[in-house]
Amino acid sequence: MAQQVSGSPFLKPFFLKTPVRVVSPLQQRRHTLPASEFRNLTPQDAISVFEIEREAFVSVSGECPLTLDEVLNFLSQCPELSLGWFEEGQLVAFVIGSGWDKDRLSQEAMTQHVPDANAVHIHVLSVHRHCRQQGKGSIVLWRYLQYLRCLPGARRALLICEDFLVPFYLKAGFKEKGPSAISVSNMHFQEMEYTLGGQAYARRNSGC
Repeated sequence: MAQQVSGSPFLKPFFLKTPVRVVSPLQQRRHTLPASEFRNLTPQDAISVFEIEREAFVSVSGECPLTLDEVLNFLSQCPELSLGWFEEGQLVAFVIGSGWDKDRLSQEAMTQHVPDANAVHIHVLSVHRHCRQQGKGSIVLWRYLQYLRCLPGARRALLICEDFLVPFYLKAGFKEKGPSAISVSNMHFQEMEYTLGGQAYARRNSGC
């Protein structure tokens, strides 16, 4: 039986294994895909995710936050902690997270998912190169944080970032926790925390 993932006012239920259905010729039109859609990612989205991530990060730091195997791993273990923004069926921005159960992030948090944890570790937020400088990063992050508010047990969101990204996350409502113990290829990071309190807002006039 297919596993259903739901629980958010922003996301329609979807199935990790899409049921087989017959499409009539009347339904086979070019404009049947929604103009803009937010949904959880699945392992089938992994290649698109990794291509966007690789283009965004390798040119800047030479490192991807997640390898393709790690993307597949997280989208298999905890798809409910991911969010993709699709326009006419094409992935334009995404966030991938996993569960974590300690106050601060450690090196182990980079590759582990802790089920039923009260914190969500945001591994990566990325936007397709043709869609940057349009505010999409802020919008998909806002949607993701509101979505996390609807998940039972989720109390905090944690991430690490380079110094130049600290103002972006401060503007989104994160607080600085100080230098991170995590280092990658001699790169050093700041750890940020967002408190998931109250109910998610019903909607936002974000133009999406």
